[in-house]
Amino acid sequence: MEAADRITTATAAGTARPGVTPGPAPAAPGAGASAAAARAYAESMARTRWGGDGREVREEDVGDLLLVVSELVTNAIRHGDGLAGFEARPTDEGLWIAVHDNSTVVPRAVDAFPTTHPGGGYGWPLVARLARDIAVDLRPGGGKTISALVPLRAAVP
Repeated sequence: MEAADRITTATAAGTARPGVTPGPAPAAPGAGASAAAARAYAESMARTRWGGDGREVREEDVGDLLLVVSELVTNAIRHGDGLAGFEARPTDEGLWIAVHDNSTVVPRAVDAFPTTHPGGGYGWPLVARLARDIAVDLRPGGGKTISALVPLRAAVP
């Protein structure tokens, strides 16, 4: 994929990204979970783990996070032969998420929103606009992981 897309594709497994806050996270939604469960988990992580110690997260950033999670999890369910797992970890810059599915098909690069309405195709461009450090890693046992950093900012008091 082209560098301008801010999306990288790798052929080896690995979901660890630089800057991810170390330490165990609470149990995340697993295989077969719904987009709603993944959204609830990601929002909880953003509000409690990233925004802890009296720091509130901006509501518009939570909205962006929920949209990115919805699109990636829904795509895993609809186009990736099912959700195989979901992770979310706070970083200094936001929330790093990883969506695991059972398909090795890599999403195509995106430059713009669709110009015609074929009934879909808007999710991946939205993810590319709202997230950064997007990576697609093929997993050794099959399937792939799409990971991304969704930036979060502290709310202005």
